Amino acid sequence: MDILTSIRNVLVPIHRAGYPFIAAFFVASVILGFFWQPLFWIGLILTLWCVLFFRDPERVTPLADHVTVSPADGRVSLVGHVSPPAELELGPDPMLRISIFMNVFDCHVNRAPMRGRIARIAYREGEFKNAELDKASEVNERNSMVIETPRGEIGVVQIAGLVARRILCFAATGDRLEAGERFGLIRFGSRLDIYLPEGAKPRVAEGQKAVAGETVIAEFADGPSTYPARRD
Repeated sequence: MDILTSIRNVLVPIHRAGYPFIAAFFVASVILGFFWQPLFWIGLILTLWCVLFFRDPERVTPLADHVTVSPADGRVSLVGHVSPPAELELGPDPMLRISIFMNVFDCHVNRAPMRGRIARIAYREGEFKNAELDKASEVNERNSMVIETPRGEIGVVQIAGLVARRILCFAATGDRLEAGERFGLIRFGSRLDIYLPEGAKPRVAEGQKAVAGETVIAEFADGPSTYPARRD
């Protein structure tokens, strides 16, 4: 039983949204292998990459209303104050924006940065430029969500990229999310922007790696120095 438990701890769960893609990659590998054997091994490598892409590991999330955790695995690409997108309806004044860029090797399951109620969701069609570019926040296809938190309204924006062509959002207006709870996924490379109200101070730097549901990316100064956590 201890051995089985150890094996389960090593194997990372796969998000159900990835099952059709993993199956398609594997079937295509087998079919192509009948025509030329090296194609099977190339396809098998791509299948394993697809499994890696759709992994959905457990995370240990800090439970405190004064901290904001990363909504995605990836690299912090931008930190600064800018006006939020109009569809968020958060006003024209600059807010603290922290952007997390996910490459094709990062886990792409998105998690709520703070607990709260989803006040509104707005989807906007757009282009598919490099998600690392600053202007991607304005011109790329995106799904925007406003969450009413104990610290005020925050904006969470899923942005498509060069390769990403499908934004998935599992949440709906009126839903209540806990910090670190899964709410969406973007397929094959993308970015998430977080817009935070006055009083939030960044706790990450550009270029730093962030872990969804675990890394504290911003903090409000009047909170406690220690807090509980939840594994999910």
